[in-house]
Amino acid sequence: MRSAELDVALTPFLELPIATDSDRLRAVRGMCGVAFEHAESTKMLIATGNFTSALGLVRLQYEALLRAIWLLYAAPESAVSKLMGEFTREAVGNSEKLPMQAEMIKALEGKAPKAAMISLSNFKEHQWKPLSSYVHGGIHALTRHSKGYPVILLAQVVRVSNGLSTMTAMLLLIISNDQTRVGQLSAIQSAFADCLPDQDLRDL
Repeated sequence: MRSAELDVALTPFLELPIATDSDRLRAVRGMCGVAFEHAESTKMLIATGNFTSALGLVRLQYEALLRAIWLLYAAPESAVSKLMGEFTREAVGNSEKLPMQAEMIKALEGKAPKAAMISLSNFKEHQWKPLSSYVHGGIHALTRHSKGYPVILLAQVVRVSNGLSTMTAMLLLIISNDQTRVGQLSAIQSAFADCLPDQDLRDL
């Protein structure tokens, strides 16, 4: 499966050391790891026929990536401390006060790379609402679960997830400050162009 091969090609980026051993960069790398886990799980669920759960995970993958980008470019030190502090009842309560999707995107404006902002905004515009329907048990989840999922839709879902994974790899490259691998990631994107998104998911 081409997408599985793409995952293998991207895995080394998760193993890159961070440029400085700071809480901020460790938090970013941790969230990137969560995003990769969701991507892998999405493909596993599709392979076993659990399509509704798989689509819900794509939204979670996006949220993990968005959180990682926000942590790198826009999060105040107090927010980083909330996430990286001791895992206590109080810490969990404080972490629930972190900004959600719309607030993070707004905070990233003018701070994150333009290409990343375009991709995040496109996802929000075209995929956020239908994918949220799968997460929260809305009409998309009920209809597709009862009437079935077109193969073309499932293929495009995997491509969208793969696109998020390549963005995650780029973020890992940025926090490693390893300029020698920039060309490597570009080559991977070119080699796996057939596995990356070519349209939005307005018909989810």
